[in-house]
Amino acid sequence: MLHNDQLSQWDRENFFHPSTHLAKHARGDMPTRVISGAKGVYIEDRDGKKLLDAFAGLYCVNVGYGRTEIAEAISAQAHELAYYHSYVGHGTEASITLAKMVMDRAPANMSKVYFGLGGSDANETNIKLLWYYNNILGRPKKKKIISRWRGYHGSGLVTGSLTGLELFHKKFDLPLDQVIHTEAPYYFRRDDLDMSEADFTNHCVQKLEELIAREGAENIAGFIGEPVLGTGGIVPPPEGYWPAIQAVLKKHDILLISDEVVTGFGRTGSMMGSTHYGMEPDIITIAKGLTSAYAPLSGSIVSDKVWKVLEDGTDEFGPIGHGWTYSAHPIGAAAGVANLKLIDDLNLIENNTVTGDYLRAGFMERLGDHPNVGDIRGVGMLAAIEFVEEKQGRKFFDPSKTVGAQVSAALAAKGVIGRAMPQGDILGFAPPFCLTKDEADIVITNTEMAVREVLG
Repeated sequence: MLHNDQLSQWDRENFFHPSTHLAKHARGDMPTRVISGAKGVYIEDRDGKKLLDAFAGLYCVNVGYGRTEIAEAISAQAHELAYYHSYVGHGTEASITLAKMVMDRAPANMSKVYFGLGGSDANETNIKLLWYYNNILGRPKKKKIISRWRGYHGSGLVTGSLTGLELFHKKFDLPLDQVIHTEAPYYFRRDDLDMSEADFTNHCVQKLEELIAREGAENIAGFIGEPVLGTGGIVPPPEGYWPAIQAVLKKHDILLISDEVVTGFGRTGSMMGSTHYGMEPDIITIAKGLTSAYAPLSGSIVSDKVWKVLEDGTDEFGPIGHGWTYSAHPIGAAAGVANLKLIDDLNLIENNTVTGDYLRAGFMERLGDHPNVGDIRGVGMLAAIEFVEEKQGRKFFDPSKTVGAQVSAALAAKGVIGRAMPQGDILGFAPPFCLTKDEADIVITNTEMAVREVLG
């Protein structure tokens, strides 16, 4: 077995890490953590340190680590058939079974699921489908996509443009011209502190109407949004937001993409976040929760309305020119089948509501009165704590103070992982669905200690 110092050297010399300060990593100014194992909600590094992963990797290890049922399904599939493509009607028992399981869990108006590898490529697929859809209908100008500031939809060219976070645009010549952004449904950061949630929803609707009027509805193909803002701050929508937004979209014949990479398959306490908030999407993006990250897999679920146009289009223009080599990869599909079965068998979605509520209530009890805690929010097994310099008047810290990152580091030193969100002083939590109340108590207690250590 390689020594840790050898792995650390090889890491710095050879590994291009995503979302990393490359110069600091290469110089050794930031630590290298080599993860060697995991079980339940805990991961362990090569130094033998165990950490309670209260962010489930990247909101994705939903059923928890070390599930032998999924590992055995992957192994069996690899031994039987490691790969075959899904072009021109080919499939495997695993991919066909998973498609049926996904559609059984999708909203009633959905028709088919296309499988990819990750959330970014799924959203690339979705935008291509919207463009194809409008070309088939003879509307070649109807191509722009509305996204929201603080939304996260991937880091490719189109998907990085859809993402409404500065980090993913800076020095990449993004966003592309076809993508336009509207107001984030972020009630805590509203400009007018006297606004009620209902008033703020009306404000968001007004901003959307103004954008559509400015750009022209005849030029806008779709609107993409996460049911709950994820990487932008873990922000549930304000009262009445989604029904009001969807009414505007329907009026202007703009299709809705519900990006459920984070919320899909139970994270909100409902099977789908779109169902939780009364959305009626035309396309749903799925990924992380589809396999609990035991293997890469994503999906684009299309509605009856969209599918009919795609189907008619191929009769007129021939096979649809879109596909990935690893679409519906049988190993990923086998992992997905085992994962969704576990979520059902272990009643994990109900636990998200019970233990998730318990987690947020604990944060509120311990930290709700802290002078630098501005907001504690979340839904299901999602939670966030947002820090402010002054609670009265909601004055935010100067970003250069990196308060959120400091609290996250202090928490990790105590053996718990909470994520410093990339825009704002926000500590995010998205634990595995199997988190117990005893484990939630560990998260709550150590979070309080970390906050008081950094902020007093």
